[in-house]
Amino acid sequence: MSLDRHHMLCLHTVLEGLRLGLCEFSGPSRAALIYAGRPGDSLRVVDPQNLLRGHEPRIREYFVDSEEWREGLPAPELVSFFDQFHARRLGLAGLVSLGGRSRGVAYQMWFTEQHPDLCSPGPTRRWLELALRQLSTSMTSPDILALDAASNTLQEMAPHAVHDFIMDERARAIGPDTRLRVFNILSAIIQISKTPEEGAWARGRLAFVEPARLSRIHYLAKLPKAERPRLDHGKHVRKMLLSVERTQRILISDGEHIIGMAQGGMAQGPQPGQGELPPGSLCALFNGRHGMLSLDGSPVCSFSDGAYHSTNRRPNLVTLEEALLEWPLDDMQRSTLFATVSRLVAIAGEQKYGCALIIDPYTPLLSLSGHALESPMPLVGEERLALAAGLAKVDGALHLSAARNQLCSFACLMDGPSFPGEDRARGARYNSALRFTHSHPELIVVVVSSDRPVSVVQKGMDLSKPPVWPPVPSQLRTPPTIEEWLG
Repeated sequence: MSLDRHHMLCLHTVLEGLRLGLCEFSGPSRAALIYAGRPGDSLRVVDPQNLLRGHEPRIREYFVDSEEWREGLPAPELVSFFDQFHARRLGLAGLVSLGGRSRGVAYQMWFTEQHPDLCSPGPTRRWLELALRQLSTSMTSPDILALDAASNTLQEMAPHAVHDFIMDERARAIGPDTRLRVFNILSAIIQISKTPEEGAWARGRLAFVEPARLSRIHYLAKLPKAERPRLDHGKHVRKMLLSVERTQRILISDGEHIIGMAQGGMAQGPQPGQGELPPGSLCALFNGRHGMLSLDGSPVCSFSDGAYHSTNRRPNLVTLEEALLEWPLDDMQRSTLFATVSRLVAIAGEQKYGCALIIDPYTPLLSLSGHALESPMPLVGEERLALAAGLAKVDGALHLSAARNQLCSFACLMDGPSFPGEDRARGARYNSALRFTHSHPELIVVVVSSDRPVSVVQKGMDLSKPPVWPPVPSQLRTPPTIEEWLG
């Protein structure tokens, strides 16, 4: 069965708008859709970049071998606009999903990557919800020009997705009756983050508290009503942040004005104690050129370069964890080594310097050119980890024993012959790690760049490099039915 041109154009436009928007918010991302256009139609799979490949058994079980996907869904004629509440999420490892039913499209289930450094899947789900709405609207409207608007909306969805998620979570926690204007707050946070003061970027914490709950705050100092800076006066608020910079204090706002200063913290129960914020409070942590936004102490998203992003800005060492599973280490050795490397990488990221860690599984260890310690130093305790982190600043790499979790030498040279897998777009430290591990394939080298990227290198390959996916075609072909796709 062939689908008409408008149908195919709707699928392509909405899918591509969603994918491009998520790429800006979360980094390289794919999107896929399983849908039925009308009641009684066969389910079809739209997956141009093979996001769903590898999940065939669960998809077959859910959509083909049972009626599980239909359970709880209302009849299409009973849906006034769309129903997403009754559509169960399909739990596929590493994916975020959201489904729904509408009069325009009988059934939809959208999918995208759940990145390892995702702060929260909530904003991404709000993005998928908008894609569901846009596809339903586009399918029932003959207006071609509206498709461009739908695509642009999906690409610029970040503040709306964050807003909708925060509103949903706050309504769930404290009820729908709220006076906190979240859109204004999100705009003000970006403005403050882009405003330097005497050449320095903003640092410190700014909390937004529901106006009805401001009386629960234990203020260290409170400003008189006539002299409270307005939140939309970004330069003034930026100056006020100096009062809480690099301290445990926190600036308090009602979403329109700066009210005063208090000790920071989140309430653990329904009633806040000394130095705690009441439930439903938003908190923006400014940390120079970037920052984090949290709700009741749980991260929502980060912000940098004038935009919101899904990343928690922590180094992604999932590939290292997977690579260590191949080594002959017991669970205790593996977890201890991983914790050590994670801590050293985190310190380098916090202090913004580049370094390299050579993880050596050999017994005896490989002989390297560098400063050897008279006796290897166990990497146990914060003081020794801090010393190892300090030694990592010296030109050259740290040499770690994997089995014993010890630092054996520092300032080690990584050399090796040139080979075709080098990446001239990266620096000398990175390419030295590629050459070195190509010559010594059993080693793992973790490379930390001063501008934050972390690479896990083994056998001359960057294990943490995103895979290369097939490009999205300029025009989609008729999507196969789910039975055809499963083969």
